[in-house]
Amino acid sequence: MTSSIKSTLMLCASAACLTTALPLQAQDDARVSKDLATVIALQGQPCGGVIEFSRLGENDYLATCQSGDRYRVFTDAAERVVVKKQ
Repeated sequence: MTSSIKSTLMLCASAACLTTALPLQAQDDARVSKDLATVIALQGQPCGGVIEFSRLGENDYLATCQSGDRYRVFTDAAERVVVKKQ
């Protein structure tokens, strides 16, 4: 097998991995958004649904809600979930 064929096969394999990983990432993002919205609501804070979030660290997120409010959702040293309005 020539090196150009090997390169082409590697590129195709990489593309196949990306096309299967992207839908999984979208599913994970949707699940995390829903989980964050649930946690925020359970803490009695207005949200209406998380429209955007960023992961700051392990079990540490910054969520932007439909209401326009932003919350940091994280676990503290005692492993309790904390929701702080930003």
